[in-house]
Amino acid sequence: MKVEKFGVLKTGEEAKLYTMTNKNGMTVRLTDVGAQLVNVLVPDKNGELTDCILGSDSFDDYEKGCMLFGSCVGRNANRIARGEFEVGGKTVRLYTYPKNICHSGPNPWNVRMWNVAMEEDETGESITFFIRSEDGDQGYPGNMDVEITYTLTNDNELILQFYGVSDADTIFNMTNHTYFNLNGGKTDALNHRLTLYSDFYNATDEGQIPTGELVDVTGTPFDFRTEKTIGQDIDADNADLKIGRGYDHNFMINGGKVAEDATLCATLKGDLSGIVMNVYTDRPGVQLYTMNWAPFMSREGRGGLTYGPRHAVCLETQFTPDAVHHPEMASPLIKANEESTAITIYRFSVE
Repeated sequence: MKVEKFGVLKTGEEAKLYTMTNKNGMTVRLTDVGAQLVNVLVPDKNGELTDCILGSDSFDDYEKGCMLFGSCVGRNANRIARGEFEVGGKTVRLYTYPKNICHSGPNPWNVRMWNVAMEEDETGESITFFIRSEDGDQGYPGNMDVEITYTLTNDNELILQFYGVSDADTIFNMTNHTYFNLNGGKTDALNHRLTLYSDFYNATDEGQIPTGELVDVTGTPFDFRTEKTIGQDIDADNADLKIGRGYDHNFMINGGKVAEDATLCATLKGDLSGIVMNVYTDRPGVQLYTMNWAPFMSREGRGGLTYGPRHAVCLETQFTPDAVHHPEMASPLIKANEESTAITIYRFSVE
């Protein structure tokens, strides 16, 4: 594994860039600032390496957590209504903006320095990032030890394993918020082809908080069970699409094809590169986000490219947003000293 200087934080700490490369030439770069993915370079249909994620040429953007490029989000991904939940008979109140909380609030984990351990064997390379989240961090109870392990296999798989344990009852619901564009960011993502292995999605209110209603995707713009372009129905006359300005919804994952105890939840295909990404997870849902808020954050990206509206796709594996307020849903709450794990696999190929 190659290790080099990435930049210097305003605190004076030196950030490193870690590079893993497999026998096929697939290359993954990460930084200990926020345990963030910086590059995912995959051979395309012509054998040329294509960077499949959005990012920046500026170290400052990673220090600031800009647009959550390549970030792992915790303690809780996505939204919690009113920024509060009940645990152990007590109400925990979190930061809200404006009325709810999304991705855990200020001083997020993706802008902090993480500790690092590296391993390598005949099957591939892996790197583990460690952090201690103190009791009261972002408002959450319990001292929590967290690990994220990234493994690059010789089968062109990037495996993410999440681990957390706390000394008090709390929430643990991490996700990866990487923006995928399998054309190397040279186009928007509307002509990417997507399959979601899901029969239902979560309806939301105006604040994008799930109402508890599961909507059958049949006959709606949310039906990705048969492969179609992301742009085919994104501007359809649909109330849920208008709330999110496009797709920004959690899909409940069907049981199906399994790898490493994880279920296939999505298949994304780059229309120009021929790169195919299969996503597996052991979480109950996946949030499809099509970068709808980019008009407010259009900016220069990697290599001088301009990232604008709908330039990429996030496929955030997770518990259902606001599940803490819906007893019928799988819960992200964990007990004191209960070890919690999750896995997400990105498997790349070409066609």
